[in-house]
Amino acid sequence: MPASSVVKHPRRLLILRFSALGDVAMTVPVVASLAAQYPQMQITVASQPFLAPLFKHIAPNVQFFGADIRKTYRGLRGLWQLSRTAPFQDCDAVADLHDVLRTKILRCFLRLRGKRLAVIDKHRREKRLLVEHKIFRPLPTSFALYAETLARLGLPVKLNFERLKLGGDALHLPFPFSTDTLHEPWLGLAPFAAHEGKIYPLEQMTEVVQLYFELHSHGRLFVFGSRKEMEMLRPTWGKGFERLVFVCDILKGLDAELQLMARLNAMVSMDSGNMHLASLVGCPVVSIWGQTHPFAGFMGYHQAEENVVQQDLHCRPCSIFGNAPCRYGDFRCLRDILPQLIIDKVEEIISPEQD
Repeated sequence: MPASSVVKHPRRLLILRFSALGDVAMTVPVVASLAAQYPQMQITVASQPFLAPLFKHIAPNVQFFGADIRKTYRGLRGLWQLSRTAPFQDCDAVADLHDVLRTKILRCFLRLRGKRLAVIDKHRREKRLLVEHKIFRPLPTSFALYAETLARLGLPVKLNFERLKLGGDALHLPFPFSTDTLHEPWLGLAPFAAHEGKIYPLEQMTEVVQLYFELHSHGRLFVFGSRKEMEMLRPTWGKGFERLVFVCDILKGLDAELQLMARLNAMVSMDSGNMHLASLVGCPVVSIWGQTHPFAGFMGYHQAEENVVQQDLHCRPCSIFGNAPCRYGDFRCLRDILPQLIIDKVEEIISPEQD
């Protein structure tokens, strides 16, 4: 191949992905693999400020730029100001892993400055075929789509990421958690998601909690979610289960939550950001899917297909994001999942049969 036809990789790369939590978390394995394979290249990830802990321990050549596009850099004027900040000015190339109106505008500003650009192909047509015509074949994962985008900048990357190395001190939990032995399981539970079409009914989730404590009376159950979400559960779960812990009561910040997830034996989660956070630290996840489907490419990194809980219904999937109205009005894709099935999946992970 003539030297002139070889795509020269950039020295300073800017990566854009502002939301949502799960989608940003899914960039981590790709960014970490990229950083390891191109150690001389400086990589800057621009995203929402609270997501900085995801990128803190990746590699020396990765830095994070927190850009609050809803306040500090709001509107057209704000995006223009953002495009004039150092990470945007100093980069040689930009990988837009988001491709929404805000990043389209940013790309226009950056193109005027002669920056090399690559934009994610989200395979919207294929996703539409999955939802509307139920053409069941696994679509490229978000990890693969991110990697394809980088390859168009002359940065082919092999995904060899294992898990986040969190570094720093070990997790410090308040008494009595610090005195727990390692002989009883610690299970995480993230019962909420962004949309109703992805949330297992809370009455049935209460049965899951009961079944867990019947099997592991000395185990711990750590419930993840916002303080507002936890207030919905507190009247029932807070009084009924002595060894259930609302994580927002004992830990503050994404960094600490990642440390706790790394200590768990397993996590039960919806198709949500918490599934992806747990995946980054190598925690096995039993994931519950309703309107959405793993074939759309949003499974957690290195999560096992056998840990997926879903119903084989003719109407599934009916949405990529879980925000569609239910044609039957009862979200039977979630309602008809038995609590025992979820616990059976959990037990296969935390109490495997010995050969």
